[in-house]
Amino acid sequence: MSKESKGTIMVLTAGIAWGISGVSGQYLMGHGINVNLLTTLRLLVSGLVLTALAYMNQKEILIALIRQKKALLGVLLFSLTGLLMNQYAYLNAIKETNAGTATVLQYLTPVLILAFICLKNRTKPTMLEVIAILLAIFGTYVMATHGRWDSLAITPNGLFWGLLSAVTYALYILIPARLIREWGSLPVIGLGMLMGGVIFPVLTQSWQYQVVMSTGNILAFFGIIGIGTLFAYTFFLKGTTLVGPVKGSLLASVEPVASVFFSVLIMRESFYPIDFLGMICIFLAVLLISVKDLVASKSA
Repeated sequence: MSKESKGTIMVLTAGIAWGISGVSGQYLMGHGINVNLLTTLRLLVSGLVLTALAYMNQKEILIALIRQKKALLGVLLFSLTGLLMNQYAYLNAIKETNAGTATVLQYLTPVLILAFICLKNRTKPTMLEVIAILLAIFGTYVMATHGRWDSLAITPNGLFWGLLSAVTYALYILIPARLIREWGSLPVIGLGMLMGGVIFPVLTQSWQYQVVMSTGNILAFFGIIGIGTLFAYTFFLKGTTLVGPVKGSLLASVEPVASVFFSVLIMRESFYPIDFLGMICIFLAVLLISVKDLVASKSA
């Protein structure tokens, strides 16, 4: 198998694993696990494991990062505004809607980043980018209303948390870009998760909530932490080193498709036919931006 093929399979597998993660979170919150506790456990356990991996594989870099106060403050900012808020907003979006809807709404992120870059650089979007933005807006409208002007098909809270997860996911991508270029993704994200896992329970006192342990919940915890965070993250990183970050991001767009599939298969969620029109519009918007970036990277 060629490196390109191997990397493609790894990134696609990571995207499917992220889809499992969202459904696992929905299952846990539907079976007695509080969202504050779930956010804490996901960040803390994942942070401990990823930081340990960074220590074993990049010990000198990790120690240097911890000793560099300015860089460490950057990781803290990333942890609080990107990682922590994104995890919390995404899980709340799942709680208020379902894993499939929440994941599709979060995938508005590339459109938000595009808008931010255009404003920052004071450049007009191309016609292709305008079409992508309009598709994303229309797709969100359709999913939120089922195509009706007079009412919301999802709760206002669900729409709020879904859109906030897209905004915070954009921060998750933009804020640590320089840090990751300088220090590598594993030390930065591992430390960021660990910081969030330590700070969040102090703010929310999440230890007061009961951990309901059953066979289903144990499997779901493994799904959200083991498969959906640790496995997916390491597979995605390895895969993108083989196919490149732009193609990797494009292939990872299988996540919302996987999330909707598992929502229907495992959680027995129902979607209206018009919902799929909204999902397709958002997916096409992401696809247009990703393909444009892929073509640009090949011609560079």
